[in-house]
Amino acid sequence: MSDDKTLAALAKALAHPARIRILRLLLATPGCIGGTIVEAVGLAQSTVSEHLRILKAAGVITGEIDGPRVCYALNPKALSLLADFAASLQSPASDACCIPEPKAAP
Repeated sequence: MSDDKTLAALAKALAHPARIRILRLLLATPGCIGGTIVEAVGLAQSTVSEHLRILKAAGVITGEIDGPRVCYALNPKALSLLADFAASLQSPASDACCIPEPKAAP
């Protein structure tokens, strides 16, 4: 049950296009500085800060204070549970399907 709550929290944290853009940016430029994120995402500083807060609260990213700014980075460990779950969502290996075949018209 705890894994289900964790998965739901991760999915909720990822459920916004701006947060996906932030994650893609962090993937491309590890240790990205906050100001660079604002420019790259193209949203107001306060909006980006809120998205970063949500991602950080879910454990998807980390934020380290480096002088007057914060450096953000991905936390791959946090996403491993979600990645494992997504990988498990595959079609059945057999030809049997859980959806009944449509009946032919009389």
